[in-house]
Order: sequence, then C-alpha cells, then structure tokens
Amino acid sequence: MATTTPKKPATTGTAKAAPVAPRQTAPLFGKDNYRWMLIGLVLIALGLILMGGGKSKDPNVFNPKEVYSFTRITLAPILILGGFVVEIFAIFRKDKTKTNA
Repeated sequence: MATTTPKKPATTGTAKAAPVAPRQTAPLFGKDNYRWMLIGLVLIALGLILMGGGKSKDPNVFNPKEVYSFTRITLAPILILGGFVVEIFAIFRKDKTKTNA
C-alpha cells in the first residue's frame, strides 16, 4: 500500500501572518429574554410540583379523588405546557435594545 504525505503550502520566510484582533461579541440574549426564560422555568416547576401533589394519609388505601384531581390532571399539565410556550417565546424574542449595525 502506498502512502502519500500531504503537501505543505508554499510559503515564503518573510511573510508573517497578521495578528488576530479579539472579536467583540454581544450577549446572545437580552435582559428581557432572560426574564421571560425565568418566568417559563417557574411555570414548569410549579406545574411539576402541582402534579406531584402531597402524600397520602394512608398509603394502603387508594383514593381516586386525590390521584385524579383537577389540579393533577388538568391544571398542572396546562402550566407545564404554558411554561414551554413561554420558553420558546423567550428564545425567539428579539431584543429591542440591540441596534442593527
């Protein structure tokens, strides 16, 4: 099997590479975006807490009113989905303080 060595580009000894200036990077999200993200995380956490509920008084007795309550079956999933919608909104929202340069 023949092996080939990669060819190096022809360079002259007098040419020097230009120094690379540090790039100025703007923050990815603005203050309002982070605020909306925090609100979305709070909604998701609140929904998960409500879905978990409290512990049963007697673990040997199944109480369907506790397990299938409005809070656990309806309200908590709505809060979680609402939190995800707020998160998507926060990510895609344009920052009003940035100028187009």
